[in-house]
Amino acid sequence: MKTLRLILGDQLNHKHSWYRNDDKDTLYFIAEMRQETDYVKHHIQKVVAFFEAMDAFAQWLRERGKQVVYYRLDDKHNTQKLGTNIAALIEQHGIEKFEYQLPDEYRLDQQLQQLADDLSIDSEAFDSEHFLTTRSELGEFFSDKKSLLMESFYRYMRRKHDVLMEGDKPSGGKWNFDESNRKKWKGQPEIPHEKGFRKDVRETLARIEQAGVKTFGNIDPQQFNWPITRADCLKVLRYFCEHLLVHFGDYQDAMDPQQAYLFHSRLSFAMNSKLLHPMEVIQAVIEYWHANRSTISINEVEGFVRQILGWREYMRGVYWREMPSYARCNRLQNRNDLPDFYWTADTRMNCLHHAIRNSLDHAYAHHIQRLMITGNFALLTQVHPDQVDAWYLGIYIDAIEWVEITNTRGMSQFADGGLVATKPYISSGSYIQKMSNYCAGCHYKVKEKTGDEACPFNSLYWHFLADKRAHFDGNPRMAMMLSLLDKIDSEELEALSARATQIIRNPDDF
Repeated sequence: MKTLRLILGDQLNHKHSWYRNDDKDTLYFIAEMRQETDYVKHHIQKVVAFFEAMDAFAQWLRERGKQVVYYRLDDKHNTQKLGTNIAALIEQHGIEKFEYQLPDEYRLDQQLQQLADDLSIDSEAFDSEHFLTTRSELGEFFSDKKSLLMESFYRYMRRKHDVLMEGDKPSGGKWNFDESNRKKWKGQPEIPHEKGFRKDVRETLARIEQAGVKTFGNIDPQQFNWPITRADCLKVLRYFCEHLLVHFGDYQDAMDPQQAYLFHSRLSFAMNSKLLHPMEVIQAVIEYWHANRSTISINEVEGFVRQILGWREYMRGVYWREMPSYARCNRLQNRNDLPDFYWTADTRMNCLHHAIRNSLDHAYAHHIQRLMITGNFALLTQVHPDQVDAWYLGIYIDAIEWVEITNTRGMSQFADGGLVATKPYISSGSYIQKMSNYCAGCHYKVKEKTGDEACPFNSLYWHFLADKRAHFDGNPRMAMMLSLLDKIDSEELEALSARATQIIRNPDDF
């Protein structure tokens, strides 16, 4: 039987059982397509990284004797659409069966189901053999519970996979060391910058530009340093263990205008493209910790494991439980436009300037920059979550809808009304000052609430609480903030709201 097997750009799993089979009559298909470059405007480094990784994976398959059809953007046979490309290959090669791995985005899942139904040949879907849960596992776990509390799911995952466990007790005597992971980085300890690998991607970049794909962001095509092969990804993992893990937990929430990555691993693209399996990453970190317990504390390791074993699997489970209606959530009824400076970093607010500039330069920002700087401002200025979604999905190299939309629309923008986050993640300038080195060099004064020199986050914060109060009355986690709001006299609150309204109406003036 002649079989056609589809491999999507985020299904580059070297360990998949497909490749252990005797598949001489199997044709593997990988394609660069406008369907995927154009559904949202992407950062140029994101498009380059996926194309480079796909091409390298196709070459890896060929080296193992597999038959591979790889369509580049400019291939004359490439129709730029998944369905017509597959239909043409089936006819051209006399294919008798179509196989694919379950995609991780709802839109592709629907497209492939419809395609399979329309084909006149047999088809079969396979698991991608990557995640540590099934699509429905989170929904089943929470079926008899009132709320989707991530912490309880995380503990379930720790027990299920026997990760950081000592019998039935958590290693270190606690499930969560988050309180130990909130230190501000003050220039020390020194961050050892990984020299790593530099790849020339001028050919891929030229192909994208010649095709007229609309992208944004910056790239140095002769010094591209994202890992796009499994060997590169393993190198980044080893570097993290040997040089960064020792301080990762302490400073995982810290922010600095001169540091693009701090102690973060830069492994999210490697995992989200499936070049690395989440459990091999977890095990590598834990094994290194076991060998170096005298210098590495449990909080460094637990904080990292929680992001992968907890949040990553949790967000995927929420995605499959709630889609497609989740993509329409706008519980707070926010309607404003995303400021233009999200595309340029042209703002006098130092924290936003550096977080966005880092994103434009590197297609990367860590979770607190995303949540408490760019996401915080978008929520306080009441931007429509559709626009926030599109920006986050496009700008970050690791952004695939299953992980982006739940973090953005749920965790960051509270558009789901509290399904993911038990309270909105908003703050005034004081939190930003506490966790970062942004405020010292800012045009605005973090201690001032009103007036032309006042930090915009301060007035926006209190205006948001007052304006959206009806959504938060009765929420125990908001009780203290609403109590403080009640203590602000009417004249001061009016001044705060006037300043906030000015910012909301003309954000690009700030």
